[in-house]
Amino acid sequence: MWIAQFIFTPGDYDEEFHRLNDAIDAYAESLEGFAGAERWLSPDGATQNSVYYWRDRESLGQFSRYPEHLVAKENYRKWYHSYRVVISELSASYGDTPHPHLPST
Repeated sequence: MWIAQFIFTPGDYDEEFHRLNDAIDAYAESLEGFAGAERWLSPDGATQNSVYYWRDRESLGQFSRYPEHLVAKENYRKWYHSYRVVISELSASYGDTPHPHLPST
């Protein structure tokens, strides 16, 4: 399983942001290799993390080339103060928590 984390400090969102965000989420969900998503907010509310899970690297690559996703990447400064993307391969997930982790469900 592959993970793409989008960690960001939000700015101001407009109509274009919401249109692109909805289209990108719908496209991700339409891909056969999409396994799900989780979203996290830091305790101070300043940083968010959108975590996308993929069954294979090819699906993640297909998602990254989606035209609306490319438009959003080009215009990120309009909506975010800062961001970081982390791509990783998941080898295990376990623990004692009331919050189920997506690969465990």
